[in-house]
Formats: sequence, structure tokens, C-alpha cells
Amino acid sequence: MTSDIEQIKKKIIYRSNYRGTKEMDKLLGTFTNKYLNQLNNEELNELIKLLEIDDNNLYNFYNGLDTNIEFENNKINNLFKNFKFK
Repeated sequence: MTSDIEQIKKKIIYRSNYRGTKEMDKLLGTFTNKYLNQLNNEELNELIKLLEIDDNNLYNFYNGLDTNIEFENNKINNLFKNFKFK
């Protein structure tokens, strides 16, 4: 079971760092590195769903702009929305 979670975490790290745009690579990579080891299984699944969203909608959501999709009100989305990238 632990190795399964570690494999999932490796996939999440890869997906967050290789998005397609350097800006989102840095933003999501930093966000993921900060919170990944603090998340439970349900929150890991929420993070996977977040990472499946295209860069344009994620960028707009992060910056408070209009998006083409509806974002759920959950812990991961709230963490991402309030994340301060430095």
C-alpha cells in the first residue's frame, strides 16, 4: 500500500512539473512540493483532479479570472487559490 502511494506521489510530482508552460511548471511544482507530504488519500485524489485541468483554466482560477469550468470548493482548490508563489 505504501509503495502505491509513493508511486502516485511520483506521478503527481511529474505532472505538476511538466505542464507545457514554464510558468505553470514552476507554480504547480512549487505548490505540489510544499503540500504533497501533508495530504491524505482523499486530498491526493483532489490534487490529481486539479492537475488534470488545462493550464489556461488553472492560471485564470489562480489569478481570480473567469474560467471555462466550475472549480469544486475543496481543500486542494482552496490551498491552490490562496497559495503565494515566491
